[in-house]
Amino acid sequence: MTALMQPPTPTETSKTPKAPKTSPKQRRAYRALQPTGWGIVGRWVWLSLAGILSFFPFYAMVVLSLKPGMVVELPGSLLPFQDISFDAYEQVLAGQNILGWLGNTLIYSLVSVVAVLFLSALAGYAFAKKRFRGKEVMFWSFLAMVMVPFHVTLIPTFILMANLGGVDTYWGLILPSLANAQAVFLMRQFISGLPDELFEAARIDGAGEFRIFLRIVLPLCKPILATLGIFVFLWHWNDFLWPLIIAKSNAMFTLTVGISSLQQQNVPLSTMLAGSVVALLPIFLAYLIAQRYVQEGVAGTGIKG
Repeated sequence: MTALMQPPTPTETSKTPKAPKTSPKQRRAYRALQPTGWGIVGRWVWLSLAGILSFFPFYAMVVLSLKPGMVVELPGSLLPFQDISFDAYEQVLAGQNILGWLGNTLIYSLVSVVAVLFLSALAGYAFAKKRFRGKEVMFWSFLAMVMVPFHVTLIPTFILMANLGGVDTYWGLILPSLANAQAVFLMRQFISGLPDELFEAARIDGAGEFRIFLRIVLPLCKPILATLGIFVFLWHWNDFLWPLIIAKSNAMFTLTVGISSLQQQNVPLSTMLAGSVVALLPIFLAYLIAQRYVQEGVAGTGIKG
């Protein structure tokens, strides 16, 4: 009984693995990289200044949109609680077609995001996991489109859309942006890191390729799809040149084109800034909704290399 109560000897206990030893040179190099004292203060000061400078344009836009009249007096006009007026927002929402522009931009952005994500994921799956003749040549030829600036193909694309009757239409606005080489490349790189055993097991169970794509590939690609979706959404939401060329009537304007047209109407500066604030709200909401997936997608893409 006493033997059972005795504590185990050191040889009987499980030995914990020792941490790998580092050389004195490595420890000195690590300590040299760590900020101490004024280094930490300097880092916080620098980050605070960078944050303030990054936030200031948004602050100025919101504050000046709440000021009446066309005259801006600096720095007095930047005071947040002085001469607040919502007349600019009332004029934008009532006197301009901003709700129609907002609807056009939502249609342009959301339809483009869904189509680009689906088509790029489908092409990325084919390039990553399927074997067919000429795959590498086709992939690198498709990727070579990245090196061709959009402005080079702008006029030929407009002529093609005009011949097809796509001027001042939704499909003419959306169709040219659906083939996205960068999106295909990112999806191919991400799907290449998925284990082949998942797809082989699904094929053994009798699943077809399209079912594998819907049930396995898309759920596993949620982080990269969210990340890519945010960037595609921002690109189309802020796009100015192509909507300016393809949209001829005020009813087909997007927000960027519509707000730019306000300059020709001699509207107050606060009205234009109020329209810009309204245009920015959906972007913030979209990022807040997909923020977690964006962080996971960026981290996962970096790890997979």
